[in-house]
This record gives sequence, structure tokens and C-alpha cells, in this order.
Amino acid sequence: MFKHTHPYQPFIPKGTKKLIVGTLPPPRFTTGKFKPGDVNFCYGSRDGQLWTILDRIFNLNLKFEITEEAILQRKEFLQHQKIGICDMVAYAMREKIDASDLGMKEVKLRNIIKIIQEHSFVDTLLFTGGNSKNGPEYFFRKHLRNYPKIQLKKVSDEVPRIHEFNLEGRIIKTVSLTAPSGAANRAVGSMSYYKYLKQKNPEMNTLDFRVLQYEPYFKA
Repeated sequence: MFKHTHPYQPFIPKGTKKLIVGTLPPPRFTTGKFKPGDVNFCYGSRDGQLWTILDRIFNLNLKFEITEEAILQRKEFLQHQKIGICDMVAYAMREKIDASDLGMKEVKLRNIIKIIQEHSFVDTLLFTGGNSKNGPEYFFRKHLRNYPKIQLKKVSDEVPRIHEFNLEGRIIKTVSLTAPSGAANRAVGSMSYYKYLKQKNPEMNTLDFRVLQYEPYFKA
């Protein structure tokens, strides 16, 4: 069994209002065996699309390479926008060394409720995936079982699904974005809204769709 440990501590700048919440980066980020185009930072996999999406939304001109400059670009952006990153999973065991969410076993979750309590400006959790098994919303719901007084209240059941909960008088919103991974492209392709947009503009692709979906929640 491979112990897939999260290689990065939560990155939560002072005054953070929004937290990006995922699960784990690919195992090569734990072992340090990077690929060309990776960035040694949260969501740095060349196969992921989060930084590509944010690059387009905010016109960041990011570098996608194993350099300190690429890391610094991302940290400065997050600090300026008051956005943090705190994935749900501290570590998980794997029989097969891959990035599959379903392949995670014996999962150890981070105490994200405690983390939110320690950062009083946080008001939004941006899940990079939904409530399918071992997705970030799924793990968050599992984590909430340790806090029976906290109840998720549905705000919108349309993708991206929105909920909210009361934490000691603070209303925290959760937004379950379509995962920024190639594995989710099939799900995007089956969405009626994507099909509608594609019909209006045949040049539309799944990355364009995510940019449209993510922008109002990252810029709000």
C-alpha cells in the first residue's frame, strides 16, 4: 500500500475570504517526481486546469514550470485576491498509485471546521468537485458528522450546487464547482447548459465552460 500524503500545508493568507477545497494532488507530488509543465504548488499538476482557468479569468500570464517564480506568481495572486487553499485530505492509502478519487482508502481528513474557526474572514468554500464518492463535498459532509449541530442548507441544486451553514453565527457558503480535471470532461459534455452553449457557439469547449462557471465565484 502506498501512503499518499498531501505534500502541501494549507495556504491561507491573512484576511482570506474564500477557500479552495479539493482532495489530494497526484501521487507524483508526494514523491517529487514531477513532469514538465508541473508547478510545485497546490493544484500544480499539468493535467489539472484550475490555474489555467484562473489565468484566463484574471489575465495572470502564469508560468507553468518547476520554478520558484511560478510558485511566487500563484502565492501573490492568492494573497492579493484573499483566496486560500485548504484541501480536505491529509493522507490516504492506495493499492494502485494513481490520482483516482475512488482509489483512496483509510482516508485521514483535515479538520476544516477548526481551520475556518481560526480564520475569521472566511465566508466561502469553493469545492473543486461535488458530492460523488471521495469528492471534496463528499468528504466535507463526512467531516460534518463530527459536528452534529452544523447542518448544510441547500441554496441551489443547479450545477454548481450551493449550500450554506451556520458556524458560531457566521454564515459560510459552499459552492461545488465542476472539477477542473480532464476526468470530468465527460460530465461537462453531458450537461444541458453546456450543450445549449455549444449549440450557440460551436467553438465552445469544456475549458471555456469552466471559465464561465468559475468566474462569478472567484471574482465576487
